[in-house]
Amino acid sequence: MNATDTDTATERLPVVVIGAGPAGLAAAAHLVDRGLRPLVLEAGAEAGAAVRAWAHVRLFSTWGEVTDPAAEKLLAPTGWVKPDPTTYPTGGDWAEQYLQPLAEALGAAVRFGARVTGVSRSGRDRTVDADREARPFTVHVTHADGHEERLLARAVIDASGTWATPGPAGASGLPALGEKAAADRISYRVPDLTDPAVRARYAGRRTAVIGSGASAFTALASLADLAKSEDGEGTKAVWILRRGISGSTFGGGTADQLPARGALGLAAKAAVAAGHADAVTGFRTEAIEREGERLVLVAEDGRRLDPVDEIIVLTGFRPDLSFLSELRLGLDERLQAPLALAPLIDPNQHSCGTVYPHGAKELSHPERDVYLVGMKSYGRAPTFLALTGYEQVRSVAAALAGDHEAAERVELTLPETGVCGGSGLFDQPQNTEATDAGCCTPSPAPIQLGTTILAP
Repeated sequence: MNATDTDTATERLPVVVIGAGPAGLAAAAHLVDRGLRPLVLEAGAEAGAAVRAWAHVRLFSTWGEVTDPAAEKLLAPTGWVKPDPTTYPTGGDWAEQYLQPLAEALGAAVRFGARVTGVSRSGRDRTVDADREARPFTVHVTHADGHEERLLARAVIDASGTWATPGPAGASGLPALGEKAAADRISYRVPDLTDPAVRARYAGRRTAVIGSGASAFTALASLADLAKSEDGEGTKAVWILRRGISGSTFGGGTADQLPARGALGLAAKAAVAAGHADAVTGFRTEAIEREGERLVLVAEDGRRLDPVDEIIVLTGFRPDLSFLSELRLGLDERLQAPLALAPLIDPNQHSCGTVYPHGAKELSHPERDVYLVGMKSYGRAPTFLALTGYEQVRSVAAALAGDHEAAERVELTLPETGVCGGSGLFDQPQNTEATDAGCCTPSPAPIQLGTTILAP
């Protein structure tokens, strides 16, 4: 068989999509629209398995911003009716009313209980150059019943997300001393306080919340609501921040072009102002120690906080790259995001929502026809939106279909966060000089809330 025959045979293979979440299913819909054959492999038992894990959390994007046009086109013949585009779904709504019907519309192209454990070039490990790009991909899959399978693919789109790999409490990026031993009292997810058992776990107790993003805002607001309820007397949150409090700490507020996102930060700010949460700043967790039935957080500088009953760690997520180790990926050394994308989303430089739409070009790797999309494409960077993922997969599908003009075309305008400025100096707020070189206007000056505890 000559090279042309090999290329033709490879082109007949499916495009394997890893993950049946929002980005993965949208990728499959775009591939179908382009006349390509997708095969979606989902480790969970149903569509949107990760989304269902936070079914109780309401999105800050409306229905109009969390459905994909190609997916809607695929759903139309099934009689699917799009929910009111101005309303805000919960994670459960998103999974049940959109992701599940989309998976059903894709039919046999979606396989559940299929965990991808490895991806490589067929017959070529990552060290071998010879004839590499002419070889199809081999995708190693372990099914829920333990059966193993090897599949061939013409291209691989990894939309597996980052949900399974949350960041630890330790400020070094590694688990704090004692963190694993205290696992029974630590959660890495926003708690569902509508669940009686979960509610009882936090009601009347002192809980440390570690993190500074939307998830932390949600947890703080939820605990404040619990504190104000009949069964929540004595509920208290301790908000652990690695940096100081500035005007950007609580997000963009009313300046955020996604109003519900801005409202999350305002709710967290209100929780602190009302005394339902105390903020401890400049605290980088080094250890978590047991003190009887309670836990004590110890900082790198030796500070010890008063004991808490529970800890909620919401320090972001990171990509699992282990099953891609035989592929030649071009990833930023800090963010673990594609090299061309990383400068656009680097939180050290900016936190604006002005990252321009990007696609196949920015998501490409030295290994041709491999793409990390969706949340996983951002590596360790925050502020990812579903709209971004939909634009990514539209472009990637176009590139795989050979429509390079469409792949490079911009078809999306993202809403701004209302917050500009990067992380700057880790221990101090930025000054004007530090931010003038960035993409954004300077960060707001530090602020102090009257009821906020600012640790020395």
